[in-house]
Amino acid sequence: MSVTASLLSPLLTNGSARPLITHYDEAAGGRIELSRATVGNWAAKTANWLTEELDLEPGMSVAVRLPAHWQTAGILLGAWWCGARVTDSPAGSEAAFVPGQRVSEGSGAHTVVAVGLDALGGSVSGLDDKVLDYASEVRVRGDEFSPLLPVPGDTPALFDSTVDEVIESARRSAASSGIGEQDRVLSTLDWTLPEGAVDSLLAVLAARASLVQLTGLPEGGNTELLEKRRSDEKITVELGAED
Repeated sequence: MSVTASLLSPLLTNGSARPLITHYDEAAGGRIELSRATVGNWAAKTANWLTEELDLEPGMSVAVRLPAHWQTAGILLGAWWCGARVTDSPAGSEAAFVPGQRVSEGSGAHTVVAVGLDALGGSVSGLDDKVLDYASEVRVRGDEFSPLLPVPGDTPALFDSTVDEVIESARRSAASSGIGEQDRVLSTLDWTLPEGAVDSLLAVLAARASLVQLTGLPEGGNTELLEKRRSDEKITVELGAED
């Protein structure tokens, strides 16, 4: 069973309307909240695109070079759902998902996909003909995903870590951070691969909690801002947050 099937699917079958990811872009002044179902839809769309357009099979590599963002969550979970081996290196990858303003970071991949990282999931304009726009490609895909092939537990899922190892790492991380099912988790951690994505995104999924992710924080002087986010979002656990 894939990483996504193990960690996200139980949330979709029980309490799918509950908030899963609340993302604050402090630099742009934006906030968006996505339910478990909405995150699942984006993950399914991504997985459907990867399998339908790229014929992706378990063990094939997908590069993700994106910051902490709700679109990144959909891409990671979609890639894992169809059994992809997620890395940060585009060389030889079937697809490389990169920020729309830095498409050169995808050089070396068979397919380069630009991600707008927009609060509402908007498209990237002005792209070269050889670069695909993530939002345009996946928006028309199905909201449900059924794997073409089973994903064995020993399939590489994150660099050289297998599906089973990634799931176990996420569960250990959740336990060591004291995250429980009813927690509202504030995180300022980057989703750097491999540790950042496990310790922030996947740990929250493993615990069946909800995540409030802050990005774009100004350097220094964050005490008042963090305190407001803690209060407004009823935070119970913090990851990486510093005043």
